[in-house]
Amino acid sequence: MFGDVILDRSCLFAHRDGKQIRFTRSERSLLLALSRNPHRLMRRSQLLDVVASADSDTSDRNVDFLINRLRSKLGDSAKAPKYIATQYGEGYVWIATQAPPATARTGLAPALSLLAIVPVVPRRDQGLGTPAEVIAGQLRDAIAAKVGAGQTVIVAGSEEGAGARYVLQISLQDSGGRLDCAASLREMSSRRIIRASRLELGDAGAALLPSEIERASTHISEALQRSLAEASEGLGTPTDQPLDIRFRKATTLLSASNPKWLEKGLHLRAAREQNPASADIALQWGLHLFARLVLTNPFTGISRGERDDLESEIEATALECLPRVESNPLLMLAAAKLLYFVDRGHLDLAEDLAERAFARTSDSAAALPLLGQLRQARGEFAAAVAFFDRGIEMADPDSEFELHMHVLKCIALLAAGDGEALKGAAAFACDSPHSPPDLAVMVAALVTPAGQQLPAVVTDVLTAAGREGARNAIDYTYMTSVRHLTSSQARANILRELVGRVSALHGRDVVPPFVRMATGLAAVS
Repeated sequence: MFGDVILDRSCLFAHRDGKQIRFTRSERSLLLALSRNPHRLMRRSQLLDVVASADSDTSDRNVDFLINRLRSKLGDSAKAPKYIATQYGEGYVWIATQAPPATARTGLAPALSLLAIVPVVPRRDQGLGTPAEVIAGQLRDAIAAKVGAGQTVIVAGSEEGAGARYVLQISLQDSGGRLDCAASLREMSSRRIIRASRLELGDAGAALLPSEIERASTHISEALQRSLAEASEGLGTPTDQPLDIRFRKATTLLSASNPKWLEKGLHLRAAREQNPASADIALQWGLHLFARLVLTNPFTGISRGERDDLESEIEATALECLPRVESNPLLMLAAAKLLYFVDRGHLDLAEDLAERAFARTSDSAAALPLLGQLRQARGEFAAAVAFFDRGIEMADPDSEFELHMHVLKCIALLAAGDGEALKGAAAFACDSPHSPPDLAVMVAALVTPAGQQLPAVVTDVLTAAGREGARNAIDYTYMTSVRHLTSSQARANILRELVGRVSALHGRDVVPPFVRMATGLAAVS
């Protein structure tokens, strides 16, 4: 939180005065670069690199234009800056000081509270404001006791409730000798109402009977739990386990290196035949096909024809399922992941699906890998690293998911050409028991920083692979980790060291011609 702005750590959105602020991709990249470097001069040339992409016409004036748009959205001023100060002739400085997410002074709701209870009375019945707040407070205490530790329930003003995941509106009205009271529970990301009912007042008028508090709080907490459970359904997640376990399971199932999808192939084929209308089973089948592509031995390779056939089936399956997954964030993420991977012009669609799913699963790490990859594809490397770092923080230590996030972070740093940061990150990506041996070798060969010697076992495997195996490995790396990037320079940054090392072992022509064309790399023996 900076001043009166609650800023999401990945700069995906912000809240100011209870209203959500959305940013364009360039604004988001610029905001992330500034806010992650507080009180440090960011020169125009640095910010230009942040927002530049292969197909955009950027200039110093473009940076100034984006800064002005950010100031407008944040409620800032160049003459009296609270967030972005101008260092004339040089660049800009982020001067805002980070504050706790909620304070008594502002009364702002903490970002991503589970539930904000908002008392509402008609303008003509302002005298009922205090009783409505009392009722809201009673329900807050009762609901908080039922939803458990770690879930924040607050009473807030109508605008302040925008920072919560769910809003419970308590309306109280004088209807001519009778007081009417009702409660409506809404999920903020989708704006859908998930429960609504009358509340019975006691004989004293504007007060709930203890029995009514218990009844209403029970029904509301159950509706919350159902809605949260629905957000973690699908992909074979266990429905009889606690939500945190279900989300961790789903996060692992959406991981790029999950071998369980390979094992389920025969079962999923039979399940699709028995239930062809199930989007859940269809997308699980798509993840099985995806696993066949990414978990193949990189040195053995896969023919271009077989790859194209598998990717065509993945694409068709994901597109066909889209109308049936809108209410299920895990299935939305699965479809977005598959459409992103096949790299057939669905980047905007995948981003829309992933961001809307993230709005409903933001207390889990399930969407973070894909959101980071989508930012990376567009050249927003600082934003990508922020998502991957957030995933690393949320991951169980030494888990498959933690390894996956470390590998993705290294690839983003490679793409950005940030060799210094890569030196500190590469050890985490290479030192894990979770990857199959051949893939572990490829990860080490890819992310070992320039100037550092490859481990002997990696060099031995690259040598033993021979020219054909090495060519297959470069092809595999390009198709799984490189082709999605819109910038040819970023593609070259990822492959440069691998190409140089493999070429030194097997000669210049070991690099597939299409890789040279797509990256601009000329292998040097």
